[in-house]
Amino acid sequence: MPTDSVVAAEPAPAARRLLVLIVPALAVGVVSALVLLGVSLLAEQLQDVLWETLPDALSVGRYSSLWMIVMLTAIGLAAGLVIRAVPGHAGPDPATMGLVEAPLPPFVVPGVLVAAVLTLAGGVSLGPENPIILANIALATWAGRRFAPGAPGEVWLALAAAGTVGALFGTPVAAALILTETLAASPGPGALWDKLFGPLAAGAAGSLTMSLAAHPSFDLSLPPYGHTGWSDLLAALVIASAGAVLGLAAVYAFPLVHRFFRALPHPVLALTLGGLALGLLGALGGHLTLFKGLDEVKTIAADPDGWSAAEFGTMAVVKTAALVIAATCGFRGGRIFPAVFSGVALGLCAHALVGGVPVALAVTCGVLGVLLAVTRQGWLSLFTAAVLASDTALLPVLCVASLPAWLLVTGRPLMQLREDGTAMR
Repeated sequence: MPTDSVVAAEPAPAARRLLVLIVPALAVGVVSALVLLGVSLLAEQLQDVLWETLPDALSVGRYSSLWMIVMLTAIGLAAGLVIRAVPGHAGPDPATMGLVEAPLPPFVVPGVLVAAVLTLAGGVSLGPENPIILANIALATWAGRRFAPGAPGEVWLALAAAGTVGALFGTPVAAALILTETLAASPGPGALWDKLFGPLAAGAAGSLTMSLAAHPSFDLSLPPYGHTGWSDLLAALVIASAGAVLGLAAVYAFPLVHRFFRALPHPVLALTLGGLALGLLGALGGHLTLFKGLDEVKTIAADPDGWSAAEFGTMAVVKTAALVIAATCGFRGGRIFPAVFSGVALGLCAHALVGGVPVALAVTCGVLGVLLAVTRQGWLSLFTAAVLASDTALLPVLCVASLPAWLLVTGRPLMQLREDGTAMR
């Protein structure tokens, strides 16, 4: 047999290296989704007790101002005591951490997950993404070092992050887009798709596992968009830029609010006061501004004419303020989901002000602008905005709207602090 035929019949070294990743990637993706599913189900059960069973038993309105203030203050106290007591104190200060961080020791994971359940169930304006990714990275790295000690540690970090993001968004595309910006600049051999091969498999496994178990959906069932006009382009530019400004306001307030909470003599006091502040904000903005915001955003999007422009604007500002307070006082949670609520509320405010602006256009552009400022992830922001409407006719408009919004946010501080409390860039 000719030598060329033998070489062609054998897998190339790069292909062999990628084939080896398939089984661990699928395993990490499935486990990552199961961790997310378990935490979400537990938080939902506790939420029912705290916000339905308990107030009903006490003959108190479920979402009365009094109950929101009392419950969120109590959740702050409980979260503070838990974080103080658990091994590793539920990880580092969340204000200093991004979406994907270096692995923590596995003994920290239980505390991280307990703190995340309290955050999700108690009405705090944070999502599950950061603590779940943190926990899954720690578990995947521990298992990888135990069963495949020769593999680079970065492999397990990428697989766990992709598996969790795939489960969160219900599609591996989200994981690929988030990791693209990181992996494209990372050192090491292979093309970008070689680097994405394992994470894409993990993301697919995570999304399929979650889809089979819980059927997640980000589609807000917005009215069809239709044909793009010149006025739509102008509206898109203005709304996305306004969203970016709202997000930047949160970014610039972030270190200032963090400095206040950090100056308090004890973390338990910081979380208790943070919970009290969140309760007061909830009383101001209404119960729809509580929690991570995914269910609540579907409620307001289903009735674009159900609130006035002032009410939608108040929701957007209150939710943004709640996000800043929750993320700086010490609660364990992510910033993507509440930022989405702020963007949707801002878009609905624009539609209420100018009825000729299509709802789908206003909502997606508002989300795009806020997410660009809060996450500084261009692909993630575009993807999240697009899936809310599930209308490909919006994609060209969103791409155009992202340009001025990105010019506003690029080079600005990140919503993440250094250990000394100063803003990162």
